[in-house]
Amino acid sequence: MLPVQTFPETPIELTIERLGQRGEGVASWQGRTVFVPGAFPGDLVRVQLEQQGKVIRGLLREVVTPGKDRRPSPCARSAECGGCDWLELAEPAQRAAKQEIVLSTLEHLGRLPRDRFTVRPLLVAPKDFGYRRRAVLHFAKGALAFFGRRSHEKVPVSECGALTPVLATLPGKLAPLLKPLSKDAEEVHLLAEGSKAAFAVMLTGPVTARHVEATEAAVRALRLEGAVLVPKEGSPRLVGKPALRSLSPLRPEVPLYLRPDSFAQAHAEANVGLVTAALYELAPRETDSVLELYSGNGNFTFPLAATAGSVLGVESSPVGVELAQRSAREGGVANVRFIQGDARKVCEGLLGEGKRFELCLADPPRTGAPGLARQVSALGVKRVVYVACDPASLARDAAGLVEEGYKPLALQVVDMFPQTHHVEAVMSFER
Repeated sequence: MLPVQTFPETPIELTIERLGQRGEGVASWQGRTVFVPGAFPGDLVRVQLEQQGKVIRGLLREVVTPGKDRRPSPCARSAECGGCDWLELAEPAQRAAKQEIVLSTLEHLGRLPRDRFTVRPLLVAPKDFGYRRRAVLHFAKGALAFFGRRSHEKVPVSECGALTPVLATLPGKLAPLLKPLSKDAEEVHLLAEGSKAAFAVMLTGPVTARHVEATEAAVRALRLEGAVLVPKEGSPRLVGKPALRSLSPLRPEVPLYLRPDSFAQAHAEANVGLVTAALYELAPRETDSVLELYSGNGNFTFPLAATAGSVLGVESSPVGVELAQRSAREGGVANVRFIQGDARKVCEGLLGEGKRFELCLADPPRTGAPGLARQVSALGVKRVVYVACDPASLARDAAGLVEEGYKPLALQVVDMFPQTHHVEAVMSFER
């Protein structure tokens, strides 16, 4: 039985050495690692130590001496809001930290030393503030709120400088209009495309006439494009025209549709860089058949289809598939096909049919793509490009690909989420 760790009753001073994978400052105390949320490299801080599960965390009481990259926060709510945890860290330091976090996670969790593949320079986001075109909020005593830092405590917001201009003041305007359905709602999703905006309400039960009436009134009053009411079970109820028309990255002749109850990349401008990086690494040719797993609304699909022989997109979300099929129809893209279903089960079905693919692009959710290596290997895939929003999931799945005989080729880190520790990465493998 492990001895119980005892900590000083009063705060102690620590120097922050680096940033951890979850964006926390990392320090050492008596040979143990201490994670300090809100602290940055070079900071001399006073913290109260406490055990949280298997790790030691230092609750930040005071920044005694700030590190060279610390700055005043431009947001008055940053100390409590969980949305932007790196607002007090200068952008050059944010970018360097993100590159290092992905590389060190690949080394320590994936056993992939950085000298085994090409490390490309980080892609910098075109906008550092006012870039987020989607947001998830929660009701809190008549207001809309974000979750607090590393908690489910709700922080009411009337406006947010991280959001695009059309969304920035929407939380404060929308909250009173949606009061009639606030007790029946789990989340409110905001979405913007250019100057147009829509929202979705995730309900705890069925859609009622009262919900529809309040939603219609909100759409009219705020001159929004539309809204979606998503019941706990059954089909969503559309109000107005909530599917916002965008343009496919690198293929402006193909429309790309976004809906607030479906996934979309938060940074529209940085998304172009992300798609460009993925296509560069995959390098599809007109003789190649491409398997795209977790294809969403077709964000990568249509740029891929411009040079590939064919693309088969696999997506579990019915809304994502519906939007992608609409884009294909309206854009006249004939060499794409979409299957709605679980990626693992669909791959098993394709294998049973004797299907083969030269290339695979996978863009899984934060949990990653367990079993991906075996699936693509069995389907004859020669090159894999993995788009990751979580370094740990990338490291685990990259290790699986290497075990299956794939060689890591290159890593491209993309700063999709300035002012936060979140990061996107594109990694290629070949055999």
